Amino acid sequence: MRKISHLLFGLLMLCATATAFSQDVKLIEAAKKEGGKVIVYTSMETFTADAIKAAFEKKTGLQMEYWRGGSTEVMDRVLSEHRVGKPIFDVVATTGDHMHLMAKEGAFVKYESPSFKGFGKDAIDPNLGARYRNVLYGVIYNKNDIKPGEAPKTLEDVTKPEYRGKLVMPHPVNHTLTTQWLASLDKVMPKARAEKFIRDLAAAKPFLSSLSFLPPTASAPAKHPSA
Repeated sequence: MRKISHLLFGLLMLCATATAFSQDVKLIEAAKKEGGKVIVYTSMETFTADAIKAAFEKKTGLQMEYWRGGSTEVMDRVLSEHRVGKPIFDVVATTGDHMHLMAKEGAFVKYESPSFKGFGKDAIDPNLGARYRNVLYGVIYNKNDIKPGEAPKTLEDVTKPEYRGKLVMPHPVNHTLTTQWLASLDKVMPKARAEKFIRDLAAAKPFLSSLSFLPPTASAPAKHPSA
């Protein structure tokens, strides 16, 4: 069980079907003899990880412990352990670009999950397996301070003078998805408009948070409180 899987499907496949589960009875029994615990590093939301943890433990009788951090933090921790030859993790689940970088360094073994048959071919990466979710970006606001009728209606609205110094967004050093999001804005709006928005956003002086915006649970590290 200490062999390193590269996607959370290393867990999900055990919960997928009765057939898939029956194929892994020996693997589960072997894991129990080795301590009965699976260590997961992930950047997914705590409520998602908790749901998977509950389903996995109920199905297999094994324990699942997870450490949650930003995608870059997950990559740094995985590669640090890999480079010294002492990996603690069993499974890693984070964003595709980071997974590719870790895979390139040889941090994972390839895993072919029986659950892949339920995904379209365009959703399966030849090296990392199935893309099981997409990350959505949006704008949220404090309803105690902003009335619904006055809330931003477009992305550009958040750069209005009244919001200067009041915006919060993930720091690109810890959350490279922020950089990817800004770099891909020209896919959803004209390039000139995207460039103007980025300049206006910088002028609005947003607070760049190194913390996650989702609250921790007992399974998640305390250093990632709600912003």
